[in-house]
Amino acid sequence: MKTINALALLLVFNFGFAQKKFNKADAQKFQRKINAEFADPKTSPLLPEDLKTFKSLDFFPISEAYFVNATLEKAKGGKVFEMKTSGSYKSKYTKYGTLSFKINGKAFKLAVYQSLELLVQEKYKNHLFLPFSDLTSGKQSYIGGRYIDLEVPKGNTIAIDFNQAYNPYCAYNYKYSCPLVPQENDLKIEIKAGVKAFH
Repeated sequence: MKTINALALLLVFNFGFAQKKFNKADAQKFQRKINAEFADPKTSPLLPEDLKTFKSLDFFPISEAYFVNATLEKAKGGKVFEMKTSGSYKSKYTKYGTLSFKINGKAFKLAVYQSLELLVQEKYKNHLFLPFSDLTSGKQSYIGGRYIDLEVPKGNTIAIDFNQAYNPYCAYNYKYSCPLVPQENDLKIEIKAGVKAFH
C-alpha cells in the first residue's frame, strides 16, 4: 500500500485561495490542470490500462450556485488526531475550524483540517484540507467523498468553490491510501460540482 494519502494531490491544486467572487475561469483552469496531471505518466494516479485510454475526467457543469463565502470559526485546543484512511497508513491532523455557509438558502457546516505533514513545509504552512461527502456520493460522484484545498484566511471568511472539488487518488488506484471523510463532513445536499465518479 503506497503511503501517499491526500498529500500528493493536495500539493498539485493549491491555487485560487483568495477568491471572494465567483470566476468561471478559475474552475476551467482547475479542470485543465487536473486533466494534464492525470494524462502525464509521471504524475498520474491512474492504472496503466486506464492511462492508455485517458482523455479527460468527467466534471459536473461549472455553476456559480456552488461557490460560497463561508464564515470561519476557529477551533479551540488544536488537538492532534489520526484521520482514518482507506488503507493502513494514518495521517495526523488538527481541526482548524468550522466553516458555515449557505447553498440555495439552506445553512450548512463543514470542518476544515490541517495536516501536520504539510505544516512543517514552509510552502504549505497555511494549507487547509476540506474533505466532504454529499448526496451525490456513490451515485454521480465518488462513493468515498471528495476534497477541496483552501488556505488560512487573513480574516474570518473563506471562499469555497465546490467546482474545484476532486477525488482522492484511491478513487482511481487501489494502491493508494486516502483519508476518509469524517462523519461531521457529510452534507445532506447534492453538490453537483467538481469531479464526477471515475468509470
